[in-house]
Amino acid sequence: MFKLAGLIPTTLAPAALALAALTLSAAAHADVALKLGSTERVTRLFAYPNNCSVICFRNWTLEQTAAHYLSQSVQRDGYTDAKVLVKTENDQLYAKISGVPEGYEKPLAALLDAGDLAYAGASKLNADGKWAYNWYLFLPLGMAVENRKSVELLHFPPDYSLTQAQDYLRSNTTDRWAALLTENGIAATRTPAYQTIVDIAPIAAPATAGKDLEGIYAYFTDYQTSMVKQVSQNANGNALPMVAFGAPVRNWLKQQYGASVNVLGLASISPSPGVNVPVLGSNHPSYIWYAADPANYTGDDAQAKADAAGLKVMGQDLSAACWQAGMGSQPKSDAKAQLNRCTQSWQVTQAVKTCELFYTSIRHLPADQAAAKCATAPIKTQLQQLKGALPATAVPVPHL
Repeated sequence: MFKLAGLIPTTLAPAALALAALTLSAAAHADVALKLGSTERVTRLFAYPNNCSVICFRNWTLEQTAAHYLSQSVQRDGYTDAKVLVKTENDQLYAKISGVPEGYEKPLAALLDAGDLAYAGASKLNADGKWAYNWYLFLPLGMAVENRKSVELLHFPPDYSLTQAQDYLRSNTTDRWAALLTENGIAATRTPAYQTIVDIAPIAAPATAGKDLEGIYAYFTDYQTSMVKQVSQNANGNALPMVAFGAPVRNWLKQQYGASVNVLGLASISPSPGVNVPVLGSNHPSYIWYAADPANYTGDDAQAKADAAGLKVMGQDLSAACWQAGMGSQPKSDAKAQLNRCTQSWQVTQAVKTCELFYTSIRHLPADQAAAKCATAPIKTQLQQLKGALPATAVPVPHL
């Protein structure tokens, strides 16, 4: 048997921030109940036990584990005073969530229903002899489910997000992208609302598993389309912007929805009738570490080539995060106009800042050294000359 383990923009005036907080607080007054299901179902869908072998890293009960992830969702939706209590009665688990709006349980129930589809796909994958011993079924638990601002399509979650962090948003990849969102005006406390993730492979796996996972997406088609449909609109019925990270995800998007997007390319998909979701293609957040690795280049100028490639990717990534932040804050904005503003800003107007951010965050230089290095060359010209500098291929990676 295989192992199953399972915002508010900072540019708003203080009065507007206070009003938004007051409105949120006034709405969050109900007590809602959610039937999670049988012990067997909750064990599957909440990846229980999250991190046990002989010794448990965190020795939580099934009820504590479910409450942990539900509490993460509540907090990331902005209901900081809400409480979650999970109890078992007659082999059935129930959650009581206080201090949230009426109906808050509905998207949580929908997530678990989609989880049943993921489990069915994983079971079929195992029956066909394609499941690996070190894979874990891992749903996107703990995401913002009501007040989310945008959606991120990714490949698969890293195993340590489950076994160490017990937090779907704790990874090098998600941390890096959150930092890029903050560079684009999103408060650090609000970035989780912009990072509702749907992985096309709901499997926590080691970083080296990318190639192995490429052939198994079809097992999860029902789960994938259900999740995309669920998260593609906000509570007001507005379509939310979506970012497709990395070549495997962009290829899947074309196969599933017929939408072709290259890096910084735009498309639209319709997960459900009458809903048109703007989608932006992006590098995988971890790709920059591959592109900027001198080992991937030849010649005496390998380091210079790596720096040039990394600088280009940095400009693309900042532009993509800028689009995500802008569209997430104003979902009815014109997607193309927003992208044009973002690319103009980060790849032309703020090219020097793009350069400095590359050298501080990727090369880990002190700010003064990064500024000095970027002052040695005309950055705008360098950006314009970077076409074709990237490696021809890239190894698929999880959000490391």
